[in-house]
Amino acid sequence: MFSITLESFIRIITVGILAYIGLIFFLLTSGKRSLTQLNAFDLVVTVAIGSVLSTILLYKNVSLLEGLLAFVLLILLQFLLTFTSVRWKKFNKLIKSEPSLFYLNGSILRETMKKERISEGDILQSVRNDGIGDLKEVQAIVLENDGSLSVINGEIGNTLANVSLTKANEK
Repeated sequence: MFSITLESFIRIITVGILAYIGLIFFLLTSGKRSLTQLNAFDLVVTVAIGSVLSTILLYKNVSLLEGLLAFVLLILLQFLLTFTSVRWKKFNKLIKSEPSLFYLNGSILRETMKKERISEGDILQSVRNDGIGDLKEVQAIVLENDGSLSVINGEIGNTLANVSLTKANEK
């Protein structure tokens, strides 16, 4: 359980270095989008790549070539998903959620918060994290596609164009 042989040590070092170099190469050739976390699919790919890397390193029955092929498959699927979503709006709407508005011009939109399971404390924390001391200074707070909260304290332009409201808040 706590022992390691020279053979397994050398394998982990060798395969680890080669897998790491392969992963870096594939990520560099696939573009900047491969490891962003703009939506749930991006997060899944990031976690899956980490899982593949650990599997390559720790399981002798998984060859380096198999692991590299798994990297290529994940990155290729991510590329195809983003390529399609950028070019086909219906597909983009199918796989991505719209941002949700929680606060607008002094009004907390509680129905949207309830739907997204966000508390008022979460909202206030995001305001404090942005260095704002008073909610009155905030124009809008939005839950973005990636799960982050955006605090808008300047004038609201057309940045809220694709932000969704629940039916109760639209009235």
